[in-house]
Amino acid sequence: MSGPVIDVHALQELLAKGEPVVLLDVRWALGHTDGHKQFERGHIPGAVYVDLEKELAAPAGNGSAGRHPLPDPEDFHRTVRRWGVNAGDTVVVYDAVSGTSAARAWWLLRHAGLEDVYLLDGGVVAWHRAGFALQGGAVVPAPGNVELSWGRMPVLEMWDVPAVVAAGRLLDARSRDRYRGDREPVDPQAGHIPGAVNAPTPQNLTEQGTFRTPEELRAAYEALGVRRDAPVAVYCGSGISAAHDVVALEMAGYRAALYPGSWSQWSSTKGSPVEVGTQAGEWPGTVKKR
Repeated sequence: MSGPVIDVHALQELLAKGEPVVLLDVRWALGHTDGHKQFERGHIPGAVYVDLEKELAAPAGNGSAGRHPLPDPEDFHRTVRRWGVNAGDTVVVYDAVSGTSAARAWWLLRHAGLEDVYLLDGGVVAWHRAGFALQGGAVVPAPGNVELSWGRMPVLEMWDVPAVVAAGRLLDARSRDRYRGDREPVDPQAGHIPGAVNAPTPQNLTEQGTFRTPEELRAAYEALGVRRDAPVAVYCGSGISAAHDVVALEMAGYRAALYPGSWSQWSSTKGSPVEVGTQAGEWPGTVKKR
């Protein structure tokens, strides 16, 4: 396998061969709290439920680090072992929303030093559509023994944002209406970081909810001004769906930084400048759906 994603047929082949694969089900979406119930109603056989709010983020505290700060490295190490991950395992993460939640798990595991970690293209929806079985109920794995490190993926801190805007491209992965400031359902202010361009995560996907080809993604991001000789970073509302753009950019051949604090941190920090309205850079409408 190469690249950050795996399709359902390749995953099925790995499982059929008895390869050491750990499946992680990140059943979460903004505004929904029934992820565990969805998991218990049906998941890929053997998958372990991952609680995004509790396991893929630290407590928000006073909001100074955003709504979903990165977890403490030692806490995350214990969490990954609790999921049953052993040294040498392949880890496949998925969700029911085309990877926009599970990408956070992919990013964190890569940040923690795991290399054989993949995002399932199309998630549990693609798995079920392909005719593969689902399993209900709980899954309690035996503890794993994996050893992790930390700090392997590029991270953008709030104070680094102006430099990226000046020298490269800062991408806003939220919807166009939130980017423009037409509405803001969660955070203190509406709008976007000055100089950021809009690259909504759904535009990484085909109508079937799977990723566009690397060539299509490369053309689209280059049309937004992403260049090989300049830095690129991504933010969203709270550092969750932005990881989906990081995956797409890696598929396109770019190494992007994630701004974990994202708009939730920026808009909560007194004195941070805010822009509203449509800027020159938006996802090009010339990318054809497949």
